[in-house]
Amino acid sequence: MKLLYELNDKPPAGSTVLLGIQHMLASIGGIIAVPLIVGTAIGLPTGDVVTLINAALFISGAFTIIQCIGFGPVGIRLPVVMGSSFAFLGIAIGIGKADGVSGIMGAALVGACMVIVSAFFMEQIRKLFPPVVSGVVVTLIGLTILPVAMNWVGDAPAGSEHFATLPKLFLAAISLLVVLLVATYAKGSVAASAIVIGLAGGYLVALSMGMVDMKQIGEASWFAAPEPLKFGLSFSWPAIVSMCLAYVVVIAEATGDFLALASNCHRTISGKDLKRGLLGDGIGSAVGSFFGAMPLASFSQNVGIVGITGVASRYVVGTTGALLILAGLFPKFGALAVTVPKPVLGGVGFIMFGMIAYAGIRMLVKAADTRRNALVICVSLAAGLAVTIKPSLLQHLHHDIAQLLHSGITTGTIVAVVLNLVLPKSKEDVHAEKQAEEEEMNSEHTIPLSEDTAEPAMASTSSQSTDQPSKPTQ
Repeated sequence: MKLLYELNDKPPAGSTVLLGIQHMLASIGGIIAVPLIVGTAIGLPTGDVVTLINAALFISGAFTIIQCIGFGPVGIRLPVVMGSSFAFLGIAIGIGKADGVSGIMGAALVGACMVIVSAFFMEQIRKLFPPVVSGVVVTLIGLTILPVAMNWVGDAPAGSEHFATLPKLFLAAISLLVVLLVATYAKGSVAASAIVIGLAGGYLVALSMGMVDMKQIGEASWFAAPEPLKFGLSFSWPAIVSMCLAYVVVIAEATGDFLALASNCHRTISGKDLKRGLLGDGIGSAVGSFFGAMPLASFSQNVGIVGITGVASRYVVGTTGALLILAGLFPKFGALAVTVPKPVLGGVGFIMFGMIAYAGIRMLVKAADTRRNALVICVSLAAGLAVTIKPSLLQHLHHDIAQLLHSGITTGTIVAVVLNLVLPKSKEDVHAEKQAEEEEMNSEHTIPLSEDTAEPAMASTSSQSTDQPSKPTQ
């Protein structure tokens, strides 16, 4: 897929804001959901829940900018949206019930330090993720996150009579249809804005059906600044161990997200680039713990938006970071986006998450076509999907091991890495891998990031829109 805007392009101001809003709308629901669910589950007063939400938006915005633009050795310089990760949801609720919010923040701080240390070994870790492994990881990210979109469409407890009623299915279908029509028949910036147009179309239909709850806007305050150490920090070993297990999952997911995003941006990334990205994750989570924000991770759904729209500009997503900061300072601004009905998000989510799986499949196609690699791929995908579809497979394992493997992404990643290390390679395998590597290096669609500035190391051959001339890199 050709890019409308490449990594270092700066679209016109109006287009930049519109495209930035698109990424914000896709992420703000997830960013808000984690602190909202955790705060409610552990019985926090409404005011404290709002504080958690504001902190999540503010810190997510700040570190989205750092990941996109870079700050010294921190930030991968790709269009990464940061936000509160669902990987921490269950663990955070458990810690919160036992030790309060201070226990969550203390454990998050220690776990973030673990991520920071791990980032300095990414050159070695990157060797564990050749195309056959990284393709499995990215594909599993897309496939295992699809249930999120399904739950958005259902917008009720699974199995209840209110789950996926006909009006909800209709809203999801309308949103999906609008995205498909715009992406197929429109051109230029309009086509690039297919996601936000799909959300707007679904929102308008929902308004006409009386399915938009506006009371959240009225209840939100006009201004709220982050409050450092409002909840304090406390430390307990059980909480720290549990949180570190969740961070292991996030490291695997973040690595896959970065690889998928680089693929969608027509770039290849090195271990040094991954180190910058993980430093952004770790430092963001550490800073967030002082401000009452849940731990951060890269958002998979925004990887899909880049693939759909062809807008890979990191300055567009940097603008998303600024909008998230505004949403954190002015809760009414963020409350407007939260009123988008979940079925509307679900309809758009199907194509966003499917695009992530497509990026993974595209990476697998680049891997050497050998019997050995076929075994690595099929067993790893099966293992990851097995624990996703049937979590009860893990019910007799030790709690900590089951907690680690409950994520299909983590299970599939572990299986893929282990099989790739232990399965012997024949001479034919080695020869096929060399050919695949040579073809990837000679490909005109992947451009490495430079060592220090993340500018293209060689001129891009992917085409720009005819009405948007290429901008000089800054």
